[in-house]
Amino acid sequence: MTIIRVAIEAVAKRAFASAVDWPGWSRSAKSRDLAIEALLAYQERYARVAQVAGMLLPRGTLEVHVDEEADGGAATEFGVPGAIAEADREPLDVVEAARRSNLVAAAWRDFDAIAAAAPEALRKGPRGGGRDRTKVVEHVVLSDHGYCRELGLRLPAPDPADAASVAAMRDAMLEVLRRPSDGSPIEKRWPARYAHRRIAWHALDHAWEIEDRDPRNQPPPVEAG
Repeated sequence: MTIIRVAIEAVAKRAFASAVDWPGWSRSAKSRDLAIEALLAYQERYARVAQVAGMLLPRGTLEVHVDEEADGGAATEFGVPGAIAEADREPLDVVEAARRSNLVAAAWRDFDAIAAAAPEALRKGPRGGGRDRTKVVEHVVLSDHGYCRELGLRLPAPDPADAASVAAMRDAMLEVLRRPSDGSPIEKRWPARYAHRRIAWHALDHAWEIEDRDPRNQPPPVEAG
């Protein structure tokens, strides 16, 4: 059995469980325990990302070890893993920085592949809401452009429909993310480990959203609780 280290952040009606050593593998639910269940339910989907990065995520039964629990904030309540964990402040050597950056790059590749294969019109939510594919892609690319400031980058906004300009932005981000770190913020707020985690989570959250809302696929079960 393999142990997966997890950090929890929670508010009254939402909690996130994030795999400390696997950036982007973060899921939320209405409670701490349900968030852990959701995290484990996405094991196979995240294994696909790890494989793209040239890594093997342990298969089979996993044992979750909750390393830390923290109060969330407005971001958590909104649906974003916004709390910087103590584990996010740990130093990074060049090898681990490269490993985590490869997972960020794999998250982007997974998002791009899923978006490219999806139809333009995605299944709507229970109240008829939800972006279609092009709008989801625009949101992810322009959010990454916003994240550039957290990495100390001042870049022009890329055209989400121009693969070359998106790739140039991502390459600049990865150049920063591959640097070793003493655990202090890269710019003003985000330590390197948190930057890896947040950027990869956002790409994968929307990749998996597109999969779940693709009308050709079976819709996911309604969240319990």
